[in-house]
Amino acid sequence: MGDVRDLRSAKSARRRDAQVIDDELVVNAERSAPRAARHWVMQTIAGAGVGGASNQVVELLTGELVSNAVVHGPDAGAVRVQVRIDGEVVRVGVRDTGGGTPTVGHPEPTAPSGRGLALVEALSSAWGTQVHPDGKTVWFEVRTDE
Repeated sequence: MGDVRDLRSAKSARRRDAQVIDDELVVNAERSAPRAARHWVMQTIAGAGVGGASNQVVELLTGELVSNAVVHGPDAGAVRVQVRIDGEVVRVGVRDTGGGTPTVGHPEPTAPSGRGLALVEALSSAWGTQVHPDGKTVWFEVRTDE
């Protein structure tokens, strides 16, 4: 017959032994930025062994935050996307030079937008905003062992 292996345990053990990954991508605040950031983050975390639903959630939430930075940040500004993988936690931060503090919206069902941060709140393990003198970073974490 074959050996029965607990793949979740093997995957978890492999990531615990891995080094911390900390990387950054800078994109221009333009329409193509969310797609470029999603693709880069997805490849980065997949290379670290994060796959399946966790990879898809991180990809989706990255796209939402970068979209917000493009829409609400200054025109033609830079958007910094930071990814950190430390054990079972993937943390993504999106930094722009826009002002204001993002808040979770509750749009009408027929509204064409306004659900991005609600998705971040619902699907991440934690999220928040860090204000800088020259802008802000909106970040989220996803635990990959859930």
